[in-house]
Amino acid sequence: MALAQQDLQQIGEYVKAHISDWIAEQSLGKPTAIYEIELHERMVRVEEELKHQRELMREGFEQVNKRFEQVDKRLDLLKADMDKRFEQVDKRFEQVDKRFEQVDKRLDLMKADMDKRFEQVDKRFEQVDRRFDEMLKRQDKHFLWLIGFIVTGVGLVITAMRYFQPLAPPV
Repeated sequence: MALAQQDLQQIGEYVKAHISDWIAEQSLGKPTAIYEIELHERMVRVEEELKHQRELMREGFEQVNKRFEQVDKRLDLLKADMDKRFEQVDKRFEQVDKRFEQVDKRLDLMKADMDKRFEQVDKRFEQVDRRFDEMLKRQDKHFLWLIGFIVTGVGLVITAMRYFQPLAPPV
């Protein structure tokens, strides 16, 4: 009886699907008991190595945590130091503000003193103005007297010339 092409394909697919299981069962020519013991020993070694890796990871995490704690402490120290420095800067600004207040007071005092001095100068100028006004009034009086004397003198000269002038011969 001859097999059809379709039957051969079905057998090939069946073999392909199950060959890996058959090889694993036969363990490539090794007896199954020895292979199982080897697998068991490998699993024990892998488990021990995993346990060791887990311990190393825990130690690494602990070291990272310690490092973070150290960094936190350093940051706290830096923050405290910065706070102290800012307080010192604030104190310096307060001192500068006090100095400015003192300067403002001194300037106010100087301004008040200068105002008093300018008032005194103004009073002296007013006195000088009064003196000039009085002097102008005196000069005006003297000028009027002078004009009066000149007019009177001219009038007397004209009168004297008319009165003492000889009569002119008739022409």
